[in-house]
Amino acid sequence: MDIASQQRILGYFIEEAKEHLQTLEQGILQLGTSSQDTEMVNEMFRAAHSVKGGAAMLGYSSIQKTAHRLEDSFKILKENSIPVDQKLESLFLGGYDCLQDLIERLENSAEFKDEDAVGILEQAESNFVNLHDYLQELLAGGGGAGDTVNFADRVKETLKKMLQLFKQPDNEQNRQQIQGLCQSLSEIAPEEANWQKFVKIATQATSNRKYPYNTVAQIIIKEIKQAGDLLSVSQASKIVPSKNLQQLAATAAVSNDTAAAKVMIPKDVRGAAIALLKNFNKTELTQIVKILSSKL
Repeated sequence: MDIASQQRILGYFIEEAKEHLQTLEQGILQLGTSSQDTEMVNEMFRAAHSVKGGAAMLGYSSIQKTAHRLEDSFKILKENSIPVDQKLESLFLGGYDCLQDLIERLENSAEFKDEDAVGILEQAESNFVNLHDYLQELLAGGGGAGDTVNFADRVKETLKKMLQLFKQPDNEQNRQQIQGLCQSLSEIAPEEANWQKFVKIATQATSNRKYPYNTVAQIIIKEIKQAGDLLSVSQASKIVPSKNLQQLAATAAVSNDTAAAKVMIPKDVRGAAIALLKNFNKTELTQIVKILSSKL
């Protein structure tokens, strides 16, 4: 088979895999409801199965193995009536995140090899072991999330609010609200040092203006979701900010200083007012008014 044909087939696989990922994400995010819908469980099972088969055909064993582990877990849901709690949902999300990460890497790099995915596979395997054990515990009549549900629910609720703000225009008011929500995450697990360190870095990263707003949003939302999943399954020791998140935080102060230096105030009154509203929050505008009043 020539290179062009191989690339075309790979492209088909990636597009189909992304559609299957959407099915998996939608089902897992509403797992409490989805698990009671036989057809939905079957759809998630088939989605994981299809990704597994396509990856096997193309020789990407890392993707094949990860999809296979998800498929096995959905098979248990298909064949048994299992009470779904937040811990189970978080464990399924952890497996989904690993599969999504692998497919994104394949999409973004023509040179992707299974050797490049060792770290992801180690994380995935640890997650799937916990998922399998918890499924067995639930099957045996045990389980129950306790404070874990509280952790997961609070992280999830905060993420929903942040996502809504990220969908709005990039202005100082929205940025401050996002930072406030991010800071509030520290209250969820005040005794967990890794979580506290992560929240501090994530909060700083939210103010980064060097990179596009959407880029910052995607990284931060994904990172908080992954860290929250680890926290909710009592694996806070594994919470480590990625290099991308650390880079956003490290360059935030510099980018903010640069952005501030570039604020231009138009000469027309309406334009000046719009520029001020866009670049300063309510408190800062009040101070500006006081300063201007004192000079008049």
